[in-house]
Amino acid sequence: MSPAELHADSIVIDGLIIAKWNRELFEDMRKGGLTAANCTVSVWEGFQATVNNITASNKLIRENSDLVIPVRTTADIRKAKEQGKTGILYGFQNAHAFEDQIGYVEVFKQLGVGIVQMCYNTQNLVGTGCYERDGGLSGFGREIVAEMNRVGIMCDLSHVGSKTSEEVILESRKPVCYSHCLPSGLKEHPRNKSDEELKFIADHGGFVGVTMFAPFLAKGIDSTIDDYAEAIEYVMNIVGEDAIGIGTDFTQGHGKEFFEWLTHDKGYARRLTNFGKIVNPLGIRTVGEFPNLTETLLKRGMPERVVRKVMGENWVRVLKDVWGE
Repeated sequence: MSPAELHADSIVIDGLIIAKWNRELFEDMRKGGLTAANCTVSVWEGFQATVNNITASNKLIRENSDLVIPVRTTADIRKAKEQGKTGILYGFQNAHAFEDQIGYVEVFKQLGVGIVQMCYNTQNLVGTGCYERDGGLSGFGREIVAEMNRVGIMCDLSHVGSKTSEEVILESRKPVCYSHCLPSGLKEHPRNKSDEELKFIADHGGFVGVTMFAPFLAKGIDSTIDDYAEAIEYVMNIVGEDAIGIGTDFTQGHGKEFFEWLTHDKGYARRLTNFGKIVNPLGIRTVGEFPNLTETLLKRGMPERVVRKVMGENWVRVLKDVWGE
């Protein structure tokens, strides 16, 4: 198969997109041959604001049903592939929306939420994020993990502190993930994961989605798609070909105001980090350029069967397990 044919034939899943939701983005997803994506509907929002986000997203999906469909099961992902559409899976980047109510976990599952990150950069009722001293998983957090296991929501640890992450990995009866991370072996950064952390999650049945967010790549905004492919290869050498996938962290369409909100604790308080200029790697600047990644991985010598796994098959397998299908 040619790279274009392989991409068109493969299930292509992005494990994390936090772009500006509109028809233009959905059109670009189709252009990129994206089968499904974990789309963020909550970061700093509480219960009510998150429900409002989901309500607005449901309406947007209905209005653009020629391009996208909602994803509740892996069968929906395959259905999206068959129909030539993109499946939209709802995800949180913070457990903040659960507030102090364990029962909200099941409510959000029923609303279509399939992946939830335990913390976003700082401490919440569950545990600690990666930008402050890590106190580990709380007693309440252990109950949240158990309830997420029960209802079928995947625990995400991308922005979570090292100790909290380790304790979630050990506590969970289902596979957990770093949906979007990079290795600190290529660049030291609070958001990147050490070789030991990557091996630990894989050894316990977990999963790693590799991001291309420029501030975390070794060459920053001068990175190219080859630098991203290098990071994928680096992680795969540690976790193996079955525990790896894509999680771009596309922020397409957002401006400065959005990043100001993201980078302040709770969306308004102390500044946690300053990303500076954000430019995606040359060759995959937009979602529509996704086929270039398949081509690049093939050019660098990755076998077709492994490319299929990395681009989406591995995500489908692990989600099927977590969702209890």
